[in-house]
Amino acid sequence: MTQAREMTPEQVSAYIAESGRNAWDVPDVPASTPRRTIKTVGIIGAGTMGGGISMNFATAGFEVRILETKQEALDRGIGVVRGNYQRSADKGRFPQDEVETRMSRIQGTLDMESLADCDLVIEAVFEDMDIKKKIFTDLDRIMKPGAILATNTSALNIDEIASVTSRPGDVIGLHFFSPANVMKLLEIVRADKTADDVIATCMDLARTINKIAVLVGVCPGFVGNRILFARQAQAQKLVNAGAMPWDVDAALNAFGFRMGPYQMSDLAGLDIGWKKGAKTANPIRDALCELDRRGQKTGAGYYDYDESRKPIPSEVTAGIIREITGVTEGSAPSQDEIIATCIHPMINEGLKILEEKMAQRASDIDIVWLNGYGWPADKGGPMLYGDMVGADKVLATMERLGAEDDRFKPAATLKRLAKDGGRFTEVQPGGVVA
Repeated sequence: MTQAREMTPEQVSAYIAESGRNAWDVPDVPASTPRRTIKTVGIIGAGTMGGGISMNFATAGFEVRILETKQEALDRGIGVVRGNYQRSADKGRFPQDEVETRMSRIQGTLDMESLADCDLVIEAVFEDMDIKKKIFTDLDRIMKPGAILATNTSALNIDEIASVTSRPGDVIGLHFFSPANVMKLLEIVRADKTADDVIATCMDLARTINKIAVLVGVCPGFVGNRILFARQAQAQKLVNAGAMPWDVDAALNAFGFRMGPYQMSDLAGLDIGWKKGAKTANPIRDALCELDRRGQKTGAGYYDYDESRKPIPSEVTAGIIREITGVTEGSAPSQDEIIATCIHPMINEGLKILEEKMAQRASDIDIVWLNGYGWPADKGGPMLYGDMVGADKVLATMERLGAEDDRFKPAATLKRLAKDGGRFTEVQPGGVVA
């Protein structure tokens, strides 16, 4: 039997610090591996992600070339970058003349051929496999030998993207988090044929551009988003069972997240990936978007918003939910049940990721969630929190949820931890319990 593990704040802080140091170590890539020289970086896409990624490299002194398909989009993207730099200078974060110094390192282009001599190119366009494969087909033809070909995809299969090239060893995932010029985490995604020197170069590069890098494997959503998908699915199930979005958000706020899933959705925009008339797996979101309730940008989404963008529980949303789900008021689960239902599947998914060898170590999963998703620092990350809660409690939740949905059946490693003891944080790739 695994007992819950009590930890002092000092012990949690020490664990986080050690985990952060360990994340840089790639045991199967020798430290003596030669690095590729990176001086010029090409960015495909001048949108929010492309512009933010560009800023990381320009700030660090690299020459950057941003590619767009239309001059208007290119001008708008570079204008946003300049505006971001100017605001930082105005706040005294660096001298005013540094704005022009950094901007001088960024060149815009409409011609992919002009990226040919870049040492690294990062694709940052829409999450559409066909578009990405077309881009990498062109890059394979255009780019000089030895160039690293990276994709910023947040969930798509990088092995499939690499398959359209004649040099899959040069292909890697560099998953930045939005806003890319602010967020510290960089998931470096090793595809099946990614060369060791490409991995070593990208890990070093992450330090140079002031990121915290975690090496992960190719699976849907990689590590961070794969765990997020599990939480999102359970949040939606809770709403279908009688909880309101603000009930779910309040529980996760109480747990320590600054924003719950529905607060996040309203901030990002409910219409991401949605088109008018669409019928998706989330009919509540569809109905809200049809009413032009698309989040903070339209003044209403799951919540109503006042002039200061303060979220207010919405009777309109509540009515839509009652109509779609048929659930009456007063049937919401308790706050503790909401927390367990949303958080325990994240721990279980982390174990499945380790079983599949998609993460190098359990603590890497915690570093991803601490630096990319706002996991509360006092709870150390999903895997350390599993130790704090105890495998027995997590297993009980997963047996309940797994009975309703096979996707949430308890991981084999979770059953083993509950039966034989051991710590979540000591589980090794392959599901080996230390």
